[in-house]
Amino acid sequence: MYRPVATTSMRDGLQTDSGDTVVTLDQVPRWSDAEYRFSYENEDPAFPNSYFPDPLTSASGPESSGNGMVSRFPVDHEINSRIYLWRGNPWNLEVDAVVNSTNENLDEAHSSPGLHGAAGPDLAEECATLGGCRTGMAKVTSAYDLPARRVIHTVGPKYALKYHTAAENALSHCYRSCLELLIENGLRSIAMGCIYTEAKNYPREPAAHVAIRTVRRFLEKQKDKITAVVFCTTTSSDTEIYKRLLPLYFPRDKHEEEVAISKLPADVGDENGETVIDERKIRIKHLPKVENTVSKPLSAPMDLPVSDVGLARRNSSYLDTYLDPAFMSLIKDPDERRQEQWQKTAQARSGWNCAKMLGFGDLGDLHCQLLRNTRFIQDILPKQILLTFLKLLK
Repeated sequence: MYRPVATTSMRDGLQTDSGDTVVTLDQVPRWSDAEYRFSYENEDPAFPNSYFPDPLTSASGPESSGNGMVSRFPVDHEINSRIYLWRGNPWNLEVDAVVNSTNENLDEAHSSPGLHGAAGPDLAEECATLGGCRTGMAKVTSAYDLPARRVIHTVGPKYALKYHTAAENALSHCYRSCLELLIENGLRSIAMGCIYTEAKNYPREPAAHVAIRTVRRFLEKQKDKITAVVFCTTTSSDTEIYKRLLPLYFPRDKHEEEVAISKLPADVGDENGETVIDERKIRIKHLPKVENTVSKPLSAPMDLPVSDVGLARRNSSYLDTYLDPAFMSLIKDPDERRQEQWQKTAQARSGWNCAKMLGFGDLGDLHCQLLRNTRFIQDILPKQILLTFLKLLK
């Protein structure tokens, strides 16, 4: 289906694919080598920078020194060399893995447009055997007819303004799960389209912030295991957003780093790129200070019971408070208590068969001595009952 030689064209200042052609990674320019520089002084009116807060009112992360604030995303040429921006479908790229944005059932109808058609029917059959996928998670399959080796399927969240933080963290987990699966499967290059979809109402620019900063934080920890991350866009609006935001998180020089200090949002997440809510942080308080109490040694040897010898050896006033020897001496051994209970039960059963039957109550051994008196028995019992009772006594 794919032609081995790719033909590329220029669109919006980026190289793009034209048709069903295999595009190798060497044909895609690195972000660090790109000549495109976005000028924030002359921003496009069609793409207002409304998502960026005023730097004078936004909170900063690290404290600033005398000349200005410290960048939260400093220049890192090693990380920048692993970033690519590509205008076109990710499944046309010859990389180790491509990302498919889908739903919980991994349906073909809700997947990235064109991916299943390019991969062939075997991809849908394998997806049907995976048992679905939860929002924010990812699963991997073979790529079949695609130039890539694997397809990583992930489920993006639905967006609602009142659940903004939950949606941000779920989307961040989508990108991080894809990168983790990439490493787990021994792969090193990945092409990622925009995981958010119009059907789920996720705003484009906030979603791009989450995607780019999550990849940046992941590469800061795992850059030795990943050689390429390609951000793929299919619309001009997404392309402009990524060209404007990439210098903030992947600055290529000191000038872009200084611009990013004032243009970055106040909240850029934690070390993984996820949004942190201060009210939901686990607060660990220090233990209250306790005065060190030194136990006093025994002034003179005492004759202690056997059960108290172990307590005396502890030499701790703290334990002696809760393990009082006077209290412990009242507790009998469990075996002794069990044996006493068995003896009482046996005595009750042996005294029951005589007195209980004749209505004398619990007389114990006394009723047997009384009943052995023949005259007493003859006076109160008929002859037939007497014979039956004497048989029981034998």
